[in-house]
Amino acid sequence: MQIKNTRAFVYLQASMYLAGIIGLSFSSTRAIFQFLTPFHLLSSFLFLILGQDKRNLSFWQFVFFSIAVGYFIEVLGVKTQMIFGAYDYQTTLGFKVLDVPPMIGINWFLMVFCVGILTEKLFNQNNNIVLKTTCGALLLTVFDYIAEPVAIDQNMWSWSYGTPPLQNYIAWFIVAFVLLFVFFKLKFKKNNALGIPLFIFQLLFFAILRFLIYLQG
Repeated sequence: MQIKNTRAFVYLQASMYLAGIIGLSFSSTRAIFQFLTPFHLLSSFLFLILGQDKRNLSFWQFVFFSIAVGYFIEVLGVKTQMIFGAYDYQTTLGFKVLDVPPMIGINWFLMVFCVGILTEKLFNQNNNIVLKTTCGALLLTVFDYIAEPVAIDQNMWSWSYGTPPLQNYIAWFIVAFVLLFVFFKLKFKKNNALGIPLFIFQLLFFAILRFLIYLQG
């Protein structure tokens, strides 16, 4: 099965993110929208899978590899506090296994895959994998910088010292670089009509909520 009418799904995703921005901005509705966050991420994951052009073995290898690496690197991060810094997951991303919500693995796939699709589009036929991987990893690191205050405010995770250390962003870049390198190295179609819109929606979602946090002081 593959999504044919991608425009309808882009509109659906846009409306879901808009609803999330509104719902998370008011204390009266925040709890229910936080509860719905894992389901939103899961729906985005399913939409991306269904929107993929030609899901061959290499594509599935990347899906499972990125989810597994994303999840287990977070487990190591929480348990050792030596990768990203001293942090703990809270309740918004759903149930936890080994103190880490499995949904974070899904989120790593979403972000890396969407940025991979975007980077491939921007560089068109450029075959320099290191260049594309570096630019994509930088973009993901900037995204994390924008998202961090929102994630903390929305009870996704918390830092022992209040704010993420520089170590977090260095680790984000390294993990993103590795996953993107695998993304570009594996032979599958880097063509997904939902990838770029989904990244734009996520970026706007966190940027707007961060701006609202700034306005609140």
